[in-house]
Amino acid sequence: MASLLHLDSSADPVGSRSRAVTAAFADAWRAADAANTVVHRDLHRNPLPHIADASLHWTEDFRGQVAPEFRDAERLQRELLDELLDADVLLVGAPLYNYSLPSSLKAWVDHIHVPGVTAPFGDAGRPLAGRPAVVVSSRGGSYDEGTPTAGWDHGVPVLRIILGEALGMDVSVITTNLTLAETLPSLEQQIPRSRRELAEAHEQAAALARTLSAARTA
Repeated sequence: MASLLHLDSSADPVGSRSRAVTAAFADAWRAADAANTVVHRDLHRNPLPHIADASLHWTEDFRGQVAPEFRDAERLQRELLDELLDADVLLVGAPLYNYSLPSSLKAWVDHIHVPGVTAPFGDAGRPLAGRPAVVVSSRGGSYDEGTPTAGWDHGVPVLRIILGEALGMDVSVITTNLTLAETLPSLEQQIPRSRRELAEAHEQAAALARTLSAARTA
């Protein structure tokens, strides 16, 4: 068996394409092996608080005694860290909001990026090094090279830095663009591309789930 930590952060519980694609991955993950498990955390429906105190950014040995009023925050952080460290694969639904991460997802990042626990610090290494992380990025417009918005995506690069460079995870990205084509008249001509990319994202998610399940259970 293998375990999946599945995070969603879209504020749209009905029409979200990131939620649809992460659901396709999770369904394929379960179907790949009856023993596979999924821990689902909906960061929008059940939002995390902001980091309660700057000391929580550091390992327990380095932070010293945590003030009594931050004990609950410390326990929540430990829960989030354990969820991540126990997972064989991480799946992150990351819609692009205002060219960056949803605040709900950023709060999760702030809780789990802890030097000395998940990131290198002193003699501590990277316990998540090489572990797969799958990011599902949904974007309302397009950010192609040569367009006015090229380089404006500051969501996926942040996750590549935190999950990939800092934590050492093996990051794969599934992207579906032009999610607003069905809504905005100015993007109407992009509907075929929008639908094609969504279908491709579903296929990529299911195929990657099967591949990673087989690799983790081999």
